[in-house]
Amino acid sequence: MTTPPMRIVHCVRAPVGGIFRHVRDLARCQEALGHKVGLICDSTTGGAFEDAQIEELRSTLSLGLARFPMRRQLTVQDFSATLALYRHIRDLKPTVLHGHGAKGGAYARLIGTYLGLRGQKPARIYSPHGGSLHYHPHRLEGRVYHTLERLLGRITDGLIFVSDYESAAYETKIGSASATNRIVYNGLSKQDFEPVSANEDAADFVFIGMLRDLKGPDLFIEALYNLRLKLGRAPSAILVGDGPDEARYREMVEKLGLTGAVTFTGPMKAREAFKLAKTVVIPSRAEAMPYIILETVAAQSPLIATRAGGIPEIFGKFANRLI
Repeated sequence: MTTPPMRIVHCVRAPVGGIFRHVRDLARCQEALGHKVGLICDSTTGGAFEDAQIEELRSTLSLGLARFPMRRQLTVQDFSATLALYRHIRDLKPTVLHGHGAKGGAYARLIGTYLGLRGQKPARIYSPHGGSLHYHPHRLEGRVYHTLERLLGRITDGLIFVSDYESAAYETKIGSASATNRIVYNGLSKQDFEPVSANEDAADFVFIGMLRDLKGPDLFIEALYNLRLKLGRAPSAILVGDGPDEARYREMVEKLGLTGAVTFTGPMKAREAFKLAKTVVIPSRAEAMPYIILETVAAQSPLIATRAGGIPEIFGKFANRLI
């Protein structure tokens, strides 16, 4: 018996980085299998690079792509955002509502539950992608978000984790999942495995990712400064990406006297960024299953990375070589 086509709506707050690649790849595969797919994401996150990727995806989705203002932190504006999202999702008549990240997961499960009371009854699926699981359980912010996750767990039909680490972190910080749950690792396309060579004028190091402390750009900049103290000169380095802390990192570079050695380029495709330097550096403080690590390894680009979150799972017996 063949499975009838589903109407699947994905909800993610930030259409950037690895989480957007995950949703984009998943949506395209589901469309290829004959399902009707739509996407909802934030209208205030990202710039021209992200907007171009979103528009490219829009034309491939049967149920369209809609953007609404969504704040990262909890605010009173969440009420108006939830109402706007509800009206849009209601008209799409989804059979599956899949929320990605803490905010997307909250919207999908709350709206899915209300739709169930109104007779539509979509399956409510949640993928954390790290999200609230990165918060420390003994700090106030962590206690608030983890309590909310426990409450939302009661209205969740399925959980999909992207790494063993993420699954274990959920059990440790939130509790045993009562809903059906699976671990589905992030994957790559065949094109990702084509080797990439650095340009002849390549810098020594390149950081690729969102410019926020969780991803460790500050650690990268500090390491460059320490190398300058040890070697007498700073290695050349490039930071690829944008984010909420970019201004602070630029100020840090200037304060440490690294202006001549460090360049900020803004976001670009990973495989283009690999060409800019001899070695990729990913100094993350926390990760679930980062695409940028997978892409770097697949492209056979030299890599320095931290032993954080789900990263060791990628390297197996070689995980002890991580920092």
